[in-house]
Amino acid sequence: MALAVVLFTCIDTSAKWLTIVGIPVLQIVFARYAGHFIYSLAIYLPQEGAGVFHSNAPAKQVLRSCALFIGTIMNFQALKFLPITVTTTISFAGPIVITLMAIPILGEKVGLRRIIAVCVGFLGVLVVIQPWGAEFHPAMFLSLGTLFMASTYFIMTRLLAGIETNATQQVWASGIATVALFPFALNVWVWPDTALGWVVLCIIGGFGALGHIAATTAHRWADASILAPIIYTQVFWAALVGIVIFETFPTVWTLAGAAIIIASGLYIWQRERQKGKRPVLPE
Repeated sequence: MALAVVLFTCIDTSAKWLTIVGIPVLQIVFARYAGHFIYSLAIYLPQEGAGVFHSNAPAKQVLRSCALFIGTIMNFQALKFLPITVTTTISFAGPIVITLMAIPILGEKVGLRRIIAVCVGFLGVLVVIQPWGAEFHPAMFLSLGTLFMASTYFIMTRLLAGIETNATQQVWASGIATVALFPFALNVWVWPDTALGWVVLCIIGGFGALGHIAATTAHRWADASILAPIIYTQVFWAALVGIVIFETFPTVWTLAGAAIIIASGLYIWQRERQKGKRPVLPE
């Protein structure tokens, strides 16, 4: 799971770097999912054959896939303007949003203490985005959109649990995004003008596929409630990448907001663990 977190950070780092050197966001998102799709086919087709394309719930698969790649577009667009530590920290509010969405969609009951934890978590998000201060940037709305789309993706993943195999979900999620984005990416395509640009554009999809595979393998070996807190180590990697590659340092507000969000998220996970539930994490 720790390896998966590093690979997820590599996705965001590659995307931000590619936007800086002038590669259009839609092209980057297409490269990310096309690579993921190719890797998924290479891994799962020999194991399961053409069965990986069969879905027992195609409408839900399409909704899940659309939420995933639309959220990715928003995230990569936000990374053009925001430090990677900010976008990463806002994404940590995912369990909080999922808790709220699970009430009407999944029919789950949420107690008073978890509602309080949700409110505290959103307070942490406000501390990060600072809508009242000079640090606020309109691109933060894109990060909030990413948060909602990612939460929808995880809710759909929970709905599909036991209905679809992991292979089918991986192939559909990456395949639909690849097909949907191809004409738009082709329309704005810019060829990288350096060897490094070619390398990063080609490996971003590998980071996505291998990160999902690592996370999936981890969840086969251990309960989600044990693995859940490891996702928060991403704030360390995001800060390190920001300093070393992009020469940006996390602000006090970002660190304070991260601490509040992480504390509330850990409390929600602990409550779910006590109730015998399996929290949703990236697969």
